[in-house]
Amino acid sequence: MEYQVLAEFVRVLKISKNSRIEAPLLQYLSIMIQNMNSDHSIYYCFSNDYINNIIGHKFEFGGDLALYYVSFLRAVSNKLNKDTVCLLLKVYGDSVVSFPLYNEALKFAHHGEKMIQTAIRALTLSIYNVSDDMVYQYITSAPVSKYFSDLVSSLSNQFFHLDALVHATEMRTNQKRKELLLETDKIVDDLYYFNDMLGVGQSRLSTVVIENLLRMLIFPILLPLLQLGQSNGSNLSAVTSFYTVSRLLQVIGGKGMFNSVAGVILYPYMTSSVRDAIERDSTESISHAKSILSEMGKVVSSSPETEGAENSSLPRDTASNKRSGILAHVFSDNPSLSLASLFLLFILAEAKDLHPLLAQMIGLNGMQNMIAVDGNIGNLLVKYMDQILNALLKVLASQPPFSILIQWHTGWFLRKLLILQGKGLGDHNFELLNSSYQQSRECLQKELDGCWFDHIPEVLRNEWPNCKAALEESSQCKDPFFVLELDDSQQATDGDATSYFAWKRMVETVKVFILYLQLKSCIFKGELLQEPLLNMSSTIADSSKTHASDIASASFGSEVSLRSGIPCTIAFSNAGIRDIYLIPKARETTGKVLLAEKHPFRSQRGVVLAIGPLAGLNPKVDEDHPTWLHLQIREFEPKLHKIKVGHQSSGMSNHVADGRWTLGFSNANACEAARLSILEEIRKQRSSVESILAPLLQDSYPGNLSETESQDE
Repeated sequence: MEYQVLAEFVRVLKISKNSRIEAPLLQYLSIMIQNMNSDHSIYYCFSNDYINNIIGHKFEFGGDLALYYVSFLRAVSNKLNKDTVCLLLKVYGDSVVSFPLYNEALKFAHHGEKMIQTAIRALTLSIYNVSDDMVYQYITSAPVSKYFSDLVSSLSNQFFHLDALVHATEMRTNQKRKELLLETDKIVDDLYYFNDMLGVGQSRLSTVVIENLLRMLIFPILLPLLQLGQSNGSNLSAVTSFYTVSRLLQVIGGKGMFNSVAGVILYPYMTSSVRDAIERDSTESISHAKSILSEMGKVVSSSPETEGAENSSLPRDTASNKRSGILAHVFSDNPSLSLASLFLLFILAEAKDLHPLLAQMIGLNGMQNMIAVDGNIGNLLVKYMDQILNALLKVLASQPPFSILIQWHTGWFLRKLLILQGKGLGDHNFELLNSSYQQSRECLQKELDGCWFDHIPEVLRNEWPNCKAALEESSQCKDPFFVLELDDSQQATDGDATSYFAWKRMVETVKVFILYLQLKSCIFKGELLQEPLLNMSSTIADSSKTHASDIASASFGSEVSLRSGIPCTIAFSNAGIRDIYLIPKARETTGKVLLAEKHPFRSQRGVVLAIGPLAGLNPKVDEDHPTWLHLQIREFEPKLHKIKVGHQSSGMSNHVADGRWTLGFSNANACEAARLSILEEIRKQRSSVESILAPLLQDSYPGNLSETESQDE
């Protein structure tokens, strides 16, 4: 203050045109302001327009100067409070006419550098949290309020870019999913910025944010989607539209947002069913419904297609209803669209901020807390419960089956609706569910003939709690990203038959089987099973026996007994043809095939040269050379894969080529005998696995469909 340092800084800036001076000057100022702790220092620093003059200086931004400038603005904003913010305002009468810190910061709001964008958003939130009514009046009035519409416009463009990615056909599935995840992460970051603004709790700010989101994004998406408004030819696809609205509700939420979206969706069903109740009842809930109805009527009636809609009655027949509004999507033949629209209804129905009347109209949570109004106020999900359940069960029972992803998410919706219904399924729906269950069981039994049957019990135990948690996930927590990838999930995995893709197929088959077991439990017991019932007694009993064989613990280079070995030859690329012994051995659910060379000094012992898993060997005699036996060796290792995925990008290549051994025998009979010996050991191993899984594969686990069906009758 004594040496007028800030005035000197301003003078240096005015006479300097060199960024080599401006950058360090801004840096020194930032450091100085950040280290001010006394109120007197801050008041002096912010007084006399010194800071405003520096903020408003005409810098020529190039190189890193923008970073220094934004860092300086951020340092100033960190020292703002309700007492100091007024020192940076320019006021005329009772109105703010200029706020240089805020105005200059907004010029960098859409800067290409992510670090600068983040700093500006933090700065604006700092200002919103310390402002008074006079500042809010300035911020939320034109032309300054254009910032909020620009934010929504930018968000809208991101959703259109996301939609283009969803429908891109030139990218491989894995690459496309990676791009979609990156884009949705950016969108969610922006949505949380809106959520932070609403979290300030200032009504004027909240109103302008919500109005821009509704007017510029949500209504233009929902009205054409629900056939309540004209399409301008540049709308998002239906699936991306449902994703957009669902994500907005999950991240931003709030009473105004939930009630407005629900009002638009329920408008075709609300006008006829609520009219009488509105006329006869003057309670607070009905008054609120009346205001929603009036506002939605203004929005919808602006379209020529819906002129006079408020004076018309909802079509009485179910077929007409199912072809209109959101029900047209719920009953779509496209499962992706059907699940996406149902998901939006679930988010609305489970929202705590949703008005009780609207929650009752949707019908997911309103069963125990019915509102005492006219009986004409319907229950959308309850009214069409049987048809919706039937549509979902048809997806599960489809032949050929839909992708694992579609089946799994369909099961999630089915469980939600079964809980809501609180009673058994009808005969036809029972048949569909039973058909789907039998289909999943057959798929699992096919995997018992596959190359990963030995891992099925372990995968089932590991995936059981994960699947249970996924089924119990609430609509508010469930990521709607799944609706964007459902269509792509129908694509084949390039026809690759490696053990990696066989592993993926087996794991997915186990997950689907768990899904049906849990759905059956939900119907018969009213709850999910905590853990699978597996028959582990025989395994425990066998493991207590003393094994003379040392094959189970064999490793590369170790010694093993050759008494059960089958003599043969093998050709190594760098060691020529060598005489070896083939030793296949199963022990409970584990099995190995060893190649051992006779020990030079111990005739009944051998040294292990190679080890492979017994499962998946698929022994085949060569058609042209009956003394040659081909063995297929699994090279993919699930445990190592899990470690790699944890440390590397999800886009890593998993196309691991499987190994192949070709063994030579003295004659065709010896070759066939070796093949049969391998198959017998595989049979023993598979038998142990089947014994463990036996309780789960019974029709009576966890209940019997036909028994329940007869009880209902």
